[in-house]
Amino acid sequence: MGVKERRARERSETRDKILDAARELFVTEGYEGVSMRRVAEKIEYSPTAIYVHFADKQELFHELCQQDYARLAEVFQSSAMSSDPIERLKQIGSTYTEFGVRYPNHYKFMFMTQHPPHEPDEVDRKIMGNPEVDAYAFLKWAVQQAIDAGCLREELQDAELISQTLWAAIHGVISLDIAKCTDPWVDWRPLQQRAELMLDVTLRGLVRPGEEK
Repeated sequence: MGVKERRARERSETRDKILDAARELFVTEGYEGVSMRRVAEKIEYSPTAIYVHFADKQELFHELCQQDYARLAEVFQSSAMSSDPIERLKQIGSTYTEFGVRYPNHYKFMFMTQHPPHEPDEVDRKIMGNPEVDAYAFLKWAVQQAIDAGCLREELQDAELISQTLWAAIHGVISLDIAKCTDPWVDWRPLQQRAELMLDVTLRGLVRPGEEK
């Protein structure tokens, strides 16, 4: 490996180290509680070294958002999905649950940490609404497919409302699992069982009679 390649790799590794430290801090201390100096202290770097990679805290936070949401979208795109609209919605819920289990810190940052106001930039605008790179757009597309196929109750025609309801149902299961720690007074059932039951009962309330699987 040449000098140029080695420096590029070291720069990439340093950038990833900064992002991992910042993600953890944003989750535990909130956006307002984190400073660039605080990130530098966590990884034992000088603040100047952080500014070489990111202009300010806002840019650092936004980069984390783009990376983590892109990771979730990639998980959906790499999963083999059924052509049956209802089965596909079940698979999306299952895949989303697996993501939360595999990347709990990413999940907490994405969906359990308050995000500051942000005006979409050019990269954001390319992503938003594209099912191939936007996980929420992919869910909404799948819901619309179920609506168009006549799988859902006739009065349910709002893909946004249905998508957000399904999302909230599974989010509740995942966030509770992440936050519950080791409470000894609850005889917790396996996460997969809880997630599958939540998906089942939620979808049963949405599907047209006779479409239940």
